Amino acid sequence: MSDDHAETETPYLALLARGAPAAEYERPVLRARADGAPPDHLAALDRAKHLALRVRAELEDRRRREAELSALFATAHDLAGLRDLDAVLQAIVQRARSLLGTDVAYLTLHDPAAGDTYMRVTDGSVSARFQQLRLGMGEGLGGLVAQTARPYVTDDYFDDPRFQHTRTIDSGVRDEGLVAILGVPLRLGSRVIGVLFAADRRARAFERGQTALLASFAAHAAVAIDTANLLAETRSALAGLEAANEIIRDRSAVIERASDVHDRLTALVLRGGDVHDVAAAVAESLGGQVTFLEAGECPAAAVDSSRAVRHGDGWYAAVSAGGELLGALALSGHPALDPVDQRTLERAAMVTSLLQLAGRQAGEAEQRVRGELLDDLLDAPGRDPRLLRERAARLRADLDTPHVVLAARVAEGAAQGCVPGPVEGPPPADHRQRLWSAASHLAATRHGLAAARDGGTVLLLPHDGRHSPSEEARRAARQLGAAVPAGVTVGASAPVRAPAADPGAVAAAYAEAMRCLDVLHVLGRDGEGAAADDFGFVGLLLAEAGDGAGSGDRIGRFVARTIGPVVAYDTRRGTALVPTLDAYFAGGMSPARTKDALHVHVNTVAQRLDRVGRLLGPDWQTPARALEIQLALRLHRLAAPPADRRGPGGASPARDRPRPA
Repeated sequence: MSDDHAETETPYLALLARGAPAAEYERPVLRARADGAPPDHLAALDRAKHLALRVRAELEDRRRREAELSALFATAHDLAGLRDLDAVLQAIVQRARSLLGTDVAYLTLHDPAAGDTYMRVTDGSVSARFQQLRLGMGEGLGGLVAQTARPYVTDDYFDDPRFQHTRTIDSGVRDEGLVAILGVPLRLGSRVIGVLFAADRRARAFERGQTALLASFAAHAAVAIDTANLLAETRSALAGLEAANEIIRDRSAVIERASDVHDRLTALVLRGGDVHDVAAAVAESLGGQVTFLEAGECPAAAVDSSRAVRHGDGWYAAVSAGGELLGALALSGHPALDPVDQRTLERAAMVTSLLQLAGRQAGEAEQRVRGELLDDLLDAPGRDPRLLRERAARLRADLDTPHVVLAARVAEGAAQGCVPGPVEGPPPADHRQRLWSAASHLAATRHGLAAARDGGTVLLLPHDGRHSPSEEARRAARQLGAAVPAGVTVGASAPVRAPAADPGAVAAAYAEAMRCLDVLHVLGRDGEGAAADDFGFVGLLLAEAGDGAGSGDRIGRFVARTIGPVVAYDTRRGTALVPTLDAYFAGGMSPARTKDALHVHVNTVAQRLDRVGRLLGPDWQTPARALEIQLALRLHRLAAPPADRRGPGGASPARDRPRPA
């Protein structure tokens, strides 16, 4: 009996030893039946088979439990060294899928802002639509788990009426091909924060043990999420504390720096420093480069604001007093300024305005002294030369060297067309004040004198001979005109050899400069500079004519009456009859010399002169008519814009290639 018992159990022990599949346990019974074994032997084999299958199931269950415990232990180990929440959640989902033997595992989290759950981690998924699903509370299996905080399982999701099916959820599940689904809640206390799922693409019944295993993984996932949130909050709090400490350190440094620069600026004012000292102190305190800009150089942002403003790559603080813009402090090389540093720059601008006002008052006092000395030279030529020299020396002026007298006046108008036509009217008071300030500054920088006189200004400037009086007048017109929107007209005298030794010569030179001013105005050349040599005998005639009202109109009518048809023909046709007349009279009325001056053929000269005869009449070359025409040509040339003005016989570039007359 014992031998028979051993014979029936031996094949099953071998199957258990090698872990054979359950299907192979039927083979010993089939083999014995085929060999004709007696019924009692077959019954014994059948009992041994059932016993072996029970042992095999127990071994399988123990191995499964060992694997589950190992996976749970590994998950706990991952949580202990949590560094990356995504990696931990991915590991949990992968282990759940592996141990439950499902096709897919995934995890959703609750979104408090949207009031639904969203897909957080998937493993085994192949559908993009499924991986982006969002489940409303109560919708689908996952929404029901999230709403009730209870696990749910279904063998066939689409045929299960317990769930609220929606088109979006069903489309995503259908794309993934899922059929059987198990979902358990992720709970933190009484609060559900998400759902963990295991799913198959075929019908399947999930066992209670598998539900419990997935719930264990869900508990680990909830702990991982809570731990990660706590770590994030801790890191955020630490970062906030560090930022607060950094702000406190920065504020302390800024306040200390502001106090230091305040002390330095106060010391600068007390010892009489200038704007460059202020700029250096601010640059050292704030870092970067600080420069002082004049009022005309300030950007619009600084002009329109009373605070330090960012403009382009720099910071600007307006320097102003009583509504007047004096300039601005410009800080470059400093990308950002906090409010305290901005206040420091603004305070430096205020100190700069005080220094500017103090300097202006001192300058105005010096200007008055310079003006009084020049007034004495003009009005009291009998003054003691020794006293004049002493007063000039205190102003760093040397009246024993050659000087030139410049008369300056705000431009009253501009020429219109080809004949003089100034626009009459006195210049505004603020323009005259700007002219006086600019002239005083020019006199101080050139070690000369300046005074307000006859509605304009007069300057007595050193003359070293490097520039002619005409050039001095033009240069002064440019410099002074930069300060006056309407422009400035300047007339220059011939040089005065030694003003201190011959004060009367200064008054005569001033009268000459004023005559030049009148001539420029009569010619419609306001805003330019010139000397008496620029006009020759015509200047004398114009100066006398300029004493009466409407002189410019009379000269214009004379030019128009004398050569008006020729000028109009050139303007209308683009020809060069006026330059040809200039060259003709300059060459002694010789056609040969005229063609050489103009670089044209003698026949061209003849054709042009014939056209002039038809325009002016056959007697245009008689002595009386020729004299009038030459005078009109000179007046026309003097009244022309500087770019078009040429000497006798010269043609403008546009007329070097004239059309045939």
